[in-house]
Parts: sequence; structure tokens; C-alpha cells
Amino acid sequence: MPTIESNGISLSYEDTGGDGAVVVLIHGWPLSGASWSEQVPALTEAGYRVITYDRRGFGHSDKPDDGYDYDTFTADLAGLLDGLEVQDATLVGFSMGGGEVARYLGTYGGTRASAGVFAGAVPPYLLKSEDNPSGGLAEEDVQEMEEGARSDRAGFLQEFMKGFFSAGSELMVSQARVDQAIGLSEPARDEAVVGCIGAFGRTDFRADLAAISVPCLVIHGDSDGVVPFEVSGQRTADALSDSTLVVVEKGPHGFNVSHAEEFNRALLSFLDR
Repeated sequence: MPTIESNGISLSYEDTGGDGAVVVLIHGWPLSGASWSEQVPALTEAGYRVITYDRRGFGHSDKPDDGYDYDTFTADLAGLLDGLEVQDATLVGFSMGGGEVARYLGTYGGTRASAGVFAGAVPPYLLKSEDNPSGGLAEEDVQEMEEGARSDRAGFLQEFMKGFFSAGSELMVSQARVDQAIGLSEPARDEAVVGCIGAFGRTDFRADLAAISVPCLVIHGDSDGVVPFEVSGQRTADALSDSTLVVVEKGPHGFNVSHAEEFNRALLSFLDR
């Protein structure tokens, strides 16, 4: 895979090339850019130039000691877009990747990115607090996840991935797809796996969403047990000034795999608007 220097590190990326409009796919935790395998062919076939990359600490990208926070992640993304001289891209963020979409569009504006997609994404703010009672995670929940990943990473991720692809008690993909996702997490640095839990669990994106003026798609599974629709998808759609909301029936968190056809249809409809 090619690499590009961005924000002081080397990011591994893939670029399908071509003259079509640019779509940048930003992966979730604890995966890599390869987790978009169900989307890249569909987007490429439709004529889009598709860029995926591995977040710092994951996949084939550099794995530094620190920098596992959203200001740094977003600066990494900005360096990637600048280095590839991208213009008018649509940024698609799945799960924690939605945090980069929110912060990039809220901070850097729409010069290199002119639209956003929040797919099962963590904004606006997962942490329950006095001024955010609708958050989905108490501080104790975040700490429990951090400790689980720190003390028994393999066991923790095995259980996490089952819930990732389940709607209620029903696993919506094959065990092979669960194992494949676990495999994508294996190259990640331990500090990155733990650090990202604190990042997506405690970062407040409400001001970022309020600053976004470009069109955005919010797509979420109604059976997402990891990032519940009511906690994130609905509130994000309500907070954006120009949003389209699509709710996927029986969609678990990993609905870009389990409901790939419906996911891709909604994404392409938004891109072709």
C-alpha cells in the first residue's frame, strides 16, 4: 500500500484514482481502511474516486506513542487531503470515523470537503454528563472498556465484535465475517486501541456539528447496540443545518457489512443528489 507523510507520521492509504468525484472513507474502531471492502467496489463502479486510509496506530500506518485524540486524528486527515490535493470530497465516517468528519468540517470548512456522511457515527457526544444526559456512556462505562482492552485485549475484542454485528441477540453476519473484523484489529498498537476508547467515549462534537453548513447524510441502524440510534444518529441529524436521515431496519453497528446493499444504495443516492 502507498503511504503519505501527514502531520509528522506516515499514513497508509489506497486511492482508486480516476476523474470522478472523490469519496474519502474513514474507518471505525478498532479496524482499518480494509473494513470498507463492501463499499469500495460499489463506489468505484459508479464512477467515484475512492480513498481509504488507516488511522494512526492501526493497519499499516505509523503507530506512534501518542496522538490518539480527535484534534490529532483530524490534523492527520487534513494532511492526507492536502497531500493528495483533494477537492470537493465527500467525507464518510463510520462509527468513530464520524468524529473526524465532524471535527474536519467544523474546523477546516468545506474547501477540500463539500459534504459529509455520518454512518453509525459517535457524534454528537457519547459521554453522559450534567449537560448531556442523553449520552450513551457513563464515565464508568468508558473506564470499563479501557480496562477490558488493556487487561485482556483479545477476549475483550472477541466479545465486542459479536455485539458489533448483532441486532439484539441475533448475529447478522457469518462467524467468518466476525473473525475477519477481529483480524483487521490485530496490527493495531495497544496504546491506540485503548486511547481511541477515551477519544470516542469522551469527545464532545456538539460545537463541531453546529459549525457545519455543508450537506450531510446521517445513516444509522435501528438495532445498533454499540452506538444507539437515539443517542447518536437522531441527535446528529437534528443538530445539523442540512441533513438527510436514513434509518436501516434491523441494522446492527456493523451495518455497512450486514446490510451492505441498503447502505450502499443510500450512500450512492446521497452522492448522486
